[in-house]
Amino acid sequence: MASSSPCAAPSPSLRCPLALSLPFASPPPVLRLDGPKLLLGRLAVSTPGVPAVTSALESLILDSDEDDEDGDEVESGLFQGEAWAATDERDAVRSPELEVPELEELPEQWRRSRIAWLCKELPAYKHSTFTRILNAQRKWLTQDDVTYVAVHCLRIRNNDAAFRVYSWMVRQHWFRFNFALATRVADCLGREGKVEKCREMFDAIVKQGHVPAESTFHILIVAYLSVPKGRCLEEACTIYNQMIQMGGYKPRLSLHNSLFCALVSKTGGTAKYNLRQAEFVYHNLVTTNLDVQKDVYAGLIWLHSYQDVIDRERIIALRKEMKRAGFDEGIDVLVSVMRAFSKEGNVEETEATWDEILQSGSDLPAQAYVCRMEVYAQTGESMKSLDIFKEMKEKNIPPNVASYHKIIQIMAKAREIDIVEQLMNEFIESHMKHLMPAFLDLLYMYMDLDMHEKLELTFSKCIARCHPNRILYTIYLESLVKVGNIMKAEEVFGEMQSNGMIGTNTKSCNIMLRGYLSVEDYLKAEKVYDVMSKKKYDVQADSLEKLQSGLLLGKKVIKPKVVSMKLDQEQREILIGLLLGGTRIESYAQRGVHIVHFQFQEDSNAHSVLRVHIHERFFEWLPSASRSFDDESKIPYQFSTIPHQHFSFFADQFFLKSQPVLPKLVHRWLSPRVLAYWFMFGGSKLPSGDIVLKLSGGNTEGVERIVNSLHTQSLTSKVKRKGRFFWICFQGSNAESFWTIIAPHVLNSFANSITQESSIIGSDGAQDTDTDSDSDMLRYDNESDE
Repeated sequence: MASSSPCAAPSPSLRCPLALSLPFASPPPVLRLDGPKLLLGRLAVSTPGVPAVTSALESLILDSDEDDEDGDEVESGLFQGEAWAATDERDAVRSPELEVPELEELPEQWRRSRIAWLCKELPAYKHSTFTRILNAQRKWLTQDDVTYVAVHCLRIRNNDAAFRVYSWMVRQHWFRFNFALATRVADCLGREGKVEKCREMFDAIVKQGHVPAESTFHILIVAYLSVPKGRCLEEACTIYNQMIQMGGYKPRLSLHNSLFCALVSKTGGTAKYNLRQAEFVYHNLVTTNLDVQKDVYAGLIWLHSYQDVIDRERIIALRKEMKRAGFDEGIDVLVSVMRAFSKEGNVEETEATWDEILQSGSDLPAQAYVCRMEVYAQTGESMKSLDIFKEMKEKNIPPNVASYHKIIQIMAKAREIDIVEQLMNEFIESHMKHLMPAFLDLLYMYMDLDMHEKLELTFSKCIARCHPNRILYTIYLESLVKVGNIMKAEEVFGEMQSNGMIGTNTKSCNIMLRGYLSVEDYLKAEKVYDVMSKKKYDVQADSLEKLQSGLLLGKKVIKPKVVSMKLDQEQREILIGLLLGGTRIESYAQRGVHIVHFQFQEDSNAHSVLRVHIHERFFEWLPSASRSFDDESKIPYQFSTIPHQHFSFFADQFFLKSQPVLPKLVHRWLSPRVLAYWFMFGGSKLPSGDIVLKLSGGNTEGVERIVNSLHTQSLTSKVKRKGRFFWICFQGSNAESFWTIIAPHVLNSFANSITQESSIIGSDGAQDTDTDSDSDMLRYDNESDE
């Protein structure tokens, strides 16, 4: 499986066969890694066979050997000052002791000289030059020799070099697995924040039949938690569970607290899915007799309050345990309790908790008022909810977005037209963001009351202030069909189809089909039916019956169509662009059948827009479980296609032994649409106007073909390699020319979203946690390293 994520599975370079751990060939006195460094002088040994550079692009890449390698590894987070855990977390658990022979104990002088030369020279080289030097010494190197070189790299804190030495060593026929060495390399990489490489070493240890050391579990979990914006939280939880269940270790208190903090760090709507893992962390704290902090109790109650089905007994039990531990319930706990009771419509308990907040003498939170509005709306007392909203303003508590959303929703359901309109005007005049939910509540009310003129006016106001979406357009489309304005409805439906940020779905197509049938335009109705059949949309039974009856009048019988699954030209180009950016294809159980995995970044507005568009564009290729989302906001950020042989061509072209590669003919496939989707998925438009594309997989020859192909289109680009990725940059007038080429295929308003992203979007659907800053990324002149 190919993956470019910092949380990905390891590359095959460490997937070595099972080998027994044997002692060193010679058992002389040993040198401990924790001892003082052995300072080696520069010996007069010529550099062994380094081939000449064969192309201009390779020269450009090799010229930056002095630049720091692996800029694709995160250098910020927990170990660099993030407040995930205690400041001494990097040394909380010590690694197992690693012992290697003394260099002076080797019998041959020439061997000692060459090993000393390798220790001096290797850390200065990058990538292929590094490997070439080792390959040139293959005839005389032994495992003990290479182990000493790796240990020396660890001593001088060049952990990347140690990792490359180890990766080269496991591919040799004489390799014997050394648990202590693998553990020390993994731990050093994890402490430095090299998450991906640390995970590779962790998995390599497991594949050898060993349980990783406690230090490796601990450091890898903390490294995952240090990845910005919690993008590797799921992986951290997986390793945490394995640490307890597979390793039988008892994590330290700081590790429990760090993971729990990450689980409750997101918004309630997202964090509610972390309840099961949070309960597991709490269980481990209790069963190992560790101190349970007040924030743990508060966090668990908060997570329970956001569940769709409230576990009332569990909340009561947690409150009792919290009091038994000697902790007072703070305002945050009381608000969480109010939220839970209000969802159940329990007025008595909600008001009792409200009284506790009043008696505390603390500032009254706006969220508590929202909970009170919710509970009275549940009992049908909508005007009481309005009184609570007014009371909040009278007490000089400024209403927030959530309070406006809630009161507008309540009043709209109560059909209080004048009140809703007044509240909506207040909300707009407040210049707060997130107006869309309130506009939708207003539109639904007008639709139910058949107030279509006001609905159209509100629709115009909404698109002037908010980014359009499919739900908004579907409501307007249904209104137009209801009033019989089919010509306008056809125009809106066409806009939905042409605008990739909106798109169509089952509901909108059924609405348009009913519209055509209502005016007996069976020819256009049949075209809509054909589109629905191709996309595997469900056709309403009454509409299908009317369509068949209408076509019978023209002596034409409509039969259920057997649609042949085939990627159209647009889908093929979209897929190529996404694959260049890092989308993965995996082989299914049957030979020759493959699955495409789409993965987008949750904290990226640009990827959120693209996610909805790709879901709609490949709808017919998705399994039934992924096609059941009427609300686009519920579309997951990760989904996969059904297994199909049509994806096999792309798998053969873009992957070799599950690793990403560049097709030999990729330079012929760079159409404007391919470039546009490559940009939208794996690129960024920087505030300076420069455009950067991230290229997943490939080698210098493949990148050179892409660069030359772009040059034929008058697009001059610069290339930089960082770790496993190439970055192609267009600057100045070249960036403008590139944008002119792709603009017709870029989703509307997408440019604004992607320019506002704070960091470069990653090729794996997550922002690249392992990249340099934007300023570093743009030092392209003679800075590429192979």
